[in-house]
Amino acid sequence: MKRFTFFLFSFLYVLSWGQTEYEPSDAHPYGQPNPNAPKEILDFAPLIGTCDCASRTRTKDQSWTEPNKMTWEFKYIMNGMAVQDQTLKADGKHSGSIRQFIKDSSRWYVHYYSSAKPSSVLSVWEGNKKDDKIILYRKQKAPNGTDGFYKLSFYDISSMGYKWVGEWVNTNETFSFPTWKIECTRRKKPNTLTDNEQIKAAGKAFSSAYLKQDYETIARAYTKDAKIFPNNTPIISGYEAIKKRWSGSSGYTPLEHEIMPEEIVILGDTAHDYGLFKGKNKNKDGSEVSYKGKYVIVWKKVNNEWKMYLDIWNRIKE
Repeated sequence: MKRFTFFLFSFLYVLSWGQTEYEPSDAHPYGQPNPNAPKEILDFAPLIGTCDCASRTRTKDQSWTEPNKMTWEFKYIMNGMAVQDQTLKADGKHSGSIRQFIKDSSRWYVHYYSSAKPSSVLSVWEGNKKDDKIILYRKQKAPNGTDGFYKLSFYDISSMGYKWVGEWVNTNETFSFPTWKIECTRRKKPNTLTDNEQIKAAGKAFSSAYLKQDYETIARAYTKDAKIFPNNTPIISGYEAIKKRWSGSSGYTPLEHEIMPEEIVILGDTAHDYGLFKGKNKNKDGSEVSYKGKYVIVWKKVNNEWKMYLDIWNRIKE
């Protein structure tokens, strides 16, 4: 019975983790595309992230308004199976959409919503990526009753940003009338960390999780095939065994923990570092014990996130 309960818990945890693996996270704030999603999920890959934009609309006298500053953010949702975006405008008229590619119809469906005009029925655009543009349509008559479409186009897409235009077109697109245009510049990421800095940050995150006794976070800091080498024990392998090893450290409360790397060497998608660690524990009787040690870690980059593959450590006698 105990074995079945343990198996069931493990299965449910793996299932839960699999359901959120590609969701936005600290490591991937805009999420990741799910490998099981339609390949077209990558159509929006160049737009994923945050841009600073200027939005202009056409007035009744056919002139264009002054630019309205806004941000436009794209991210993967539903565990990487769809794309969501939102615009936050200086005038307070925010909007967003859910973008899903449906294989059976071979096109994108975009459901639009707005804070300015809440609706129980969302507007829907349909379309595809064509060459280097993403083009979407919705049927809409002109003011004089002529049949046509309201057409949305992303174009001039690059690592620096993109442009967007909303326009009415007739059915054969021999006539177009733009009514809304936006120019976006990708927001620079001054806080983007180098590989070296990411590994140092991972070490700090490990210490933080250890002090909180957050053993799931500790176990997820390792690769699925990781191995650890504690003092006076056989090699311990895999998520469950590693989590059990760390959570089995009972009888005291960790008060301090710090990892101090002395050298970090990056070799493509693998790396290694060595250094010292120190900490302090509080025993059940109230006494406090300080310690220090040395370590060597081999890292692997998994989905753009550095994780520990081999973790070797031992104490240094005072």
